[in-house]
Amino acid sequence: MMLLQAVHTQSSLDPVGPLAANTARLWWFALAVATVVYLLVIATACWALARARRRERRGELLDPGGEGRMTTGVTWSIAATVVILLVFLGYDLSVGRTLSPIPKAHPLTIEVTGHQWWWEVQYADTAVHDRFTTANEIHVPVGQPVLFLLTAADVIHSMWVPNLAGKKDLVPGYTQSFWFKADTAGTYRGQCAEFCGHQHAKMAMFIIAEPLQQYQTWVAGQRDTASTPTDSVAARGHTVFMTGTCAMCHNIEGTTAGSHAGPDLTHLASRRTIAAGTLPNTRGNLAGWIVDPQRIKPGAKMPPNQLRPSDLDALLTYLQSLK
Repeated sequence: MMLLQAVHTQSSLDPVGPLAANTARLWWFALAVATVVYLLVIATACWALARARRRERRGELLDPGGEGRMTTGVTWSIAATVVILLVFLGYDLSVGRTLSPIPKAHPLTIEVTGHQWWWEVQYADTAVHDRFTTANEIHVPVGQPVLFLLTAADVIHSMWVPNLAGKKDLVPGYTQSFWFKADTAGTYRGQCAEFCGHQHAKMAMFIIAEPLQQYQTWVAGQRDTASTPTDSVAARGHTVFMTGTCAMCHNIEGTTAGSHAGPDLTHLASRRTIAAGTLPNTRGNLAGWIVDPQRIKPGAKMPPNQLRPSDLDALLTYLQSLK
């Protein structure tokens, strides 16, 4: 519940960055013009109806100047439509020019790969040995443009964080560039905006915009490898992870688990949600997800895991130590 309260309303009309702000202005402009046009049409229709009824009360069956007024009305309607469309086109093009150019100064580059149904996130703006991978939650510094390189591993996905920018498709075998800047600190929910299978609706992401120093502290922690557990229960959980099916699909830096079929779990405990925003990251939810992910997210690539209660408890203790 705390996570849900901390997340800003997912809305393109509540912009916190320049791209979303320009898009919101375009929406409000379109609404204003449409409202004026609607009111004019209704007023004209009411005037015509009232005029016709006055003629009817006077017993006038024909309107002597009706044909001329009809021609004039049609002409003005066509002219007004053309002018309105040209105004819309001009404003749309001006907004489009502000959205397209990628800022020359983009100190942060993030590679995002869409999977069914989760997001792989690699921070790629540093030397190869300093790169790290996470999933579903993207931390960015406030006030700095961030360049995203987008692709997909299976089907077409689309990244959309309404408060920060419009949507951008992720296409298998093709890399697209995309950028945004967060002007206000906070947590902003994003969503896959291209139908990608059964669990499309449960493919969320969170953008965590934070002050630069706080962001740098987070990055330093993410670059660390997983610490070796010293607690006996966590150590047993480590063994359960490495000798079971977990290590066949997941990577934990600093261990022999190196598969990338599923999300990287090196710092799983530092994330706020699991299953791409489906559940808060609590011990109980994590247990339910491990034992029967198909009940929570039918069709997910993760199979059920039948573990003894003691092994499950140890595994949970180990995973919750990965901060």
